[in-house]
Amino acid sequence: MDINWNIIGIVVILVIVLVVLTIRKNQREKKKLENLLNNDFKKAEKDRVDADDSANEK
Repeated sequence: MDINWNIIGIVVILVIVLVVLTIRKNQREKKKLENLLNNDFKKAEKDRVDADDSANEK
């Protein structure tokens, strides 16, 4: 039985390309999600001003 190395080589290259593209896409999505989670919060508004808190703000 003869092994067709050309077909095996093409399949291996396609699998490597697929893995690389998947990793790159996941990294981009991870950055987007991280930015969304870091910037998507609401600051609590304070009704009264504490002297200790406002003394440290500039």
